[in-house]
Amino acid sequence: MSFEEVKKTVTEIYERVKLESLEERDNLINILHAIQEHYGNYIPLEAAEVLKELTGKSLSEIYEVLTFYTMFSTRRRGKYIIRVCKSLPCHVTGGAAVIEALKNGLGIDYGQTTEDGLFTLEESSCLGLCGVSPVMLINDEAYGNLTPEKVFQIIEEIRERERSDVK
Repeated sequence: MSFEEVKKTVTEIYERVKLESLEERDNLINILHAIQEHYGNYIPLEAAEVLKELTGKSLSEIYEVLTFYTMFSTRRRGKYIIRVCKSLPCHVTGGAAVIEALKNGLGIDYGQTTEDGLFTLEESSCLGLCGVSPVMLINDEAYGNLTPEKVFQIIEEIRERERSDVK
């Protein structure tokens, strides 16, 4: 994709979201969410250049927001983003085995995406679901009381759903 294509898309998103945002400070985060949604789970770096022109903010201000929040990514990610909780409650209830099962089952490590482009594995410091630990979040859906076996079942169900959607 060319810079001009990104510029046109980001400008359209900026104008739409700017009108929807109630407060000035919410604009950048809302715009970044919309850009990421448009591009399928990532924000092209060219978008920051365009936002600099549109908002009058410096690149460092834009990158500050873009890199601070873990929900934003400047790298292409899979259709399903798996965030695994690494907090103490999840660790003591078997989180390490769940993480190893995910890494082995998907054949990737943190920050990587499966070859088929379906899954990206990310770590999270806390997902706020300690009562059902160990926990992972796949996109916006939480899965708790995990075991290595349950992880394999969840991943296989998603793969099966994807295969049936293709047919």
